[in-house]
Amino acid sequence: MAATDGPPVIKLGVDDAIAGLVLSTEAHWNQTEEDWRVFLREGVVFGVRNGPLLVATAALLPYSGNNAWISMVLVTTSHRRRGLATLLVDACLETARKNGLTCWLDATPAGANVYGPLGFTPTLQLRRLKLVRSGHASGPAPSVATLDALRARDRRAAGFDRTALLSAFAQRAGSRIVAAHGCIALVRDGRTARHIGPLFADNAAEALALVDAIARSETGPLLIDTVASQSAFLEGLTASGWTIERPFQRMRFGPATAAGEELPFAVAGPEFG
Repeated sequence: MAATDGPPVIKLGVDDAIAGLVLSTEAHWNQTEEDWRVFLREGVVFGVRNGPLLVATAALLPYSGNNAWISMVLVTTSHRRRGLATLLVDACLETARKNGLTCWLDATPAGANVYGPLGFTPTLQLRRLKLVRSGHASGPAPSVATLDALRARDRRAAGFDRTALLSAFAQRAGSRIVAAHGCIALVRDGRTARHIGPLFADNAAEALALVDAIARSETGPLLIDTVASQSAFLEGLTASGWTIERPFQRMRFGPATAAGEELPFAVAGPEFG
């Protein structure tokens, strides 16, 4: 079925967070109900229903500086290969066009093959890594840092402001912002693993030291989405027991916007940038 022949596209509300979580859980993604509420509250989430059942979604999350992130492109197994993902991404792009927004997304290799022909341009690459902990903390937690410090570093790296997103992360139970020797990172809960990121540092050695301190103070599995070109950092993680799970390709649709002044070592996640 072509995208133009698809079923009605609807805008979802905050009451659809659980239905969205069902889709991302089916796909074995790490999002929580609170993650879905960020998209539903701060952005726009398009969906397709089959009767009362939500079967497909795509989200557009606006940031400052005419930037927006497309993510949560999900289709339940029984409704794949019907053009629903393209239909919903088109809805995101049309909304972005009307509002003068440049769109970004972090695609899997299969997704990149779809988004390229739509006009998305590849930028940087990411690598998701996982660390399985023993269940016992073996070291003290790093020093606590402020949301303002993280927000300032994030804006310098991204080139645009994400105060609403970082505030939502920081206010959650279990979240912490930590820092040491010029490095700063956010650690938050996920559905199946805790997530480290964004993470900023002056060099790879200090970034690795902060990740090691975080890992030693945690008891469960951890995920981190690293910038692939930070090769010394990536190699240090794999040497210390982290395993690469999958790559992501960051892509842009629309004109380039203000560039960041530094490259992060890890991002907030492929769904958030």
